[in-house]
Amino acid sequence: MFKLVKSIALLITAMLGTSFARAQEDWPKVINADNGMTIKIYHPEPESFSGDVLKLRSAVSVTEAGKTDPVFGTFWSVNTVETDRDNRKISIVGVRVPNLKFGSELDNNKIGYIKTALETQIPQLRIDLPMDEVLSMLQSNTEEKKLSKNLNTAPPKIIYTAKPSTLVLIDGAPKLQHNNDWGMDVVVNSPFTIVKNTNGLYYLYGGKHWYSAPAATGPYSYVNNTPSNLTKVQTSIDNAAANDPGFTSDSAAAKMNSVTDIIVSTEPAELIQTNGEPDWSTIQGTNLMYAGNSENDLFIDQSSRMYYVLLSGRWYQGNTLKGPWNYVASDQLPSDFSKIPEGSPKDNVLASVAGTQAAREAVMDAEIPQTAKVDRNKANTSVTYDGSPRFEDIDGTHMQYAVNARNSVIRYRDKYYTVDNGVWFESYNPNGPWVVCTERPAEVDIIPPSYPVYNMKYVYIYDVTPDWVYMGYTPGYLNTFIYGPTVVYGTGFYYRPWWGRYYYPRPYTWGFRMHYNPWYGWSIGYNYSAGWFNMGFGVNVWSGWCGGWWGPALYRPPYHWYGGFNAAYRSYGYYGRRPFNNTTVVNNIRVNNYSNNIYNLRRDVVTRNNVVINNRNNTVINNGRIENIRRPSVMPNNPPARQNNGQFRNLSIMTDRQGNVYQRTPDGQLQQNRQGGWRPVDNRRNNDVFQNFNREQQMHNRGQMRTQNFQMMRQAPSVPAFRPSQAPGGGNRGGGGNFNIRRDRRG
Repeated sequence: MFKLVKSIALLITAMLGTSFARAQEDWPKVINADNGMTIKIYHPEPESFSGDVLKLRSAVSVTEAGKTDPVFGTFWSVNTVETDRDNRKISIVGVRVPNLKFGSELDNNKIGYIKTALETQIPQLRIDLPMDEVLSMLQSNTEEKKLSKNLNTAPPKIIYTAKPSTLVLIDGAPKLQHNNDWGMDVVVNSPFTIVKNTNGLYYLYGGKHWYSAPAATGPYSYVNNTPSNLTKVQTSIDNAAANDPGFTSDSAAAKMNSVTDIIVSTEPAELIQTNGEPDWSTIQGTNLMYAGNSENDLFIDQSSRMYYVLLSGRWYQGNTLKGPWNYVASDQLPSDFSKIPEGSPKDNVLASVAGTQAAREAVMDAEIPQTAKVDRNKANTSVTYDGSPRFEDIDGTHMQYAVNARNSVIRYRDKYYTVDNGVWFESYNPNGPWVVCTERPAEVDIIPPSYPVYNMKYVYIYDVTPDWVYMGYTPGYLNTFIYGPTVVYGTGFYYRPWWGRYYYPRPYTWGFRMHYNPWYGWSIGYNYSAGWFNMGFGVNVWSGWCGGWWGPALYRPPYHWYGGFNAAYRSYGYYGRRPFNNTTVVNNIRVNNYSNNIYNLRRDVVTRNNVVINNRNNTVINNGRIENIRRPSVMPNNPPARQNNGQFRNLSIMTDRQGNVYQRTPDGQLQQNRQGGWRPVDNRRNNDVFQNFNREQQMHNRGQMRTQNFQMMRQAPSVPAFRPSQAPGGGNRGGGGNFNIRRDRRG
């Protein structure tokens, strides 16, 4: 039945393809605002249609007067429509814009102006949408959500230990290849450094320590003295880690690495660990308790005595810590999870709890693209295959994908397409030459998540000029997916790697303790560092390994450390007003403007602030110019303003969704600007106005709070060195894991 539905959907898509092309010729719609701003509205995507209310989601670009480059964003609109069934058209007659968000910073005045312009000008554009197009796009949207629901939620192998441990993953049975530089065989199907020495023993290097074992899969034990020929390996790894853009040479960082137990898995797995028996701490206002001596988000519900753990954004429930573990949807959790206070030690999980404001913000953020304009004359790419190109079918589509390519490549009809660091390319030959793509295949939107090229659907083409193509990617390209009411990391599927002369891995969901942060997205777990992964970046030059464990080439999530054992299990201040406690996030790619913008890996695209920061020597490359910079070591001069009582300032003037302007007087009276003056608003007859004003005030305060927390996080000072003796029980095995305290490029 499922195949039949997909076949029908493909048939409809093929039949309507021509009408789609004709309809898209009328887009984008242009608003020339009174202040000289040019607003372009791109082809809308229907989300729901009931009665005379059509809800749309649209990309939008804004070009300010005197500027040439647009700023892209997304707006959600609730449209009052009139339908003409005889002529099969839908006419927009009224618009509300409840949500408007841009990836780049725009001040509140500009955002407010754009919102008002959209609400007042869209009806004047007299937009008529073909009814069949709207209905078919709603069907396509339903199909996409259906496929999103097919993300894999089955638990990986979940291992519990009460000792400080490190999970080492090998992608299937160990595969060895000889490294001529090192003079020994290396396990190439692992992001970890595992070598087979000439004495027949296997050695694992990570966290500044060596471990040895009789087999690649263990059991490993710490070794203090190693054969001299391993020095070359250690030097290579250490040098590569030092070249990591987030690396800081710090004696404190060197002291943070500790010896742990090594657990090896040849299948997708996750490690739950506590430092001794769980030390349960209460969460105020709930029946929940969390393990205060665990790196994991590990809870127990005192009402049911069930355990809950959050792994890559997915919740699992078990009767015991050793399992078995079963998936629990984020909207089926005990209600107490939504009552976890913002600013409390475990408020980081709120983004994974359905119905919370944190979850809604995370979902909306996952829909906002990072955009850039691509130089059609200069942008280029190449595709590497292991042998002659080999393609296999993508079920439910007319496309095939390359199984022996290091890159993501699809074949559709008589063309080949690839995405390289957020840029679409096309060619009539699988080996190129490749040119910038101006229209991506429509069927990309229905690639099932069970295929490793699934994330290509999250890279978009918005507009085309003779010299530039405007493109963008949403976080789905980097493995952040909206799954129902929350976001998750990875599809959950295991993708078969390619084996031939070379080993090409595919994106991984499990094994690295992914944690969500509202500003940085997902980051690798606390006890990993650059030194744990082979060649620092995960680039294994002798096997063609190029970081595929984490998505597109050259991209991987940032590391996330906490300073000190006692601070290691705290995440204060993600959503509350409480400041961060010894927190650093270290990015691993050269980024600009405090973002993880992978477009900055390219020199043939232009972003809003195309600045590449080199954290090691404090220089930036700004559109080709090398400049010295100094990162701020203190809070900015203009943090969010507060009143003397410590609360955020109240809004003084605001508008509602209909464009009415209001103000609140010092004594709390609400007034409306009418007939050239301020008139009191009767709260008995206009209670909804008061509620809307208060709601706006609350969201305004929340926005200021999040801005302040972000500023505090990105500019957090270095924290004191952690010494193993500070951990409970003392000794160098004391539970802190391999934390390296470093300042990231955000200060």
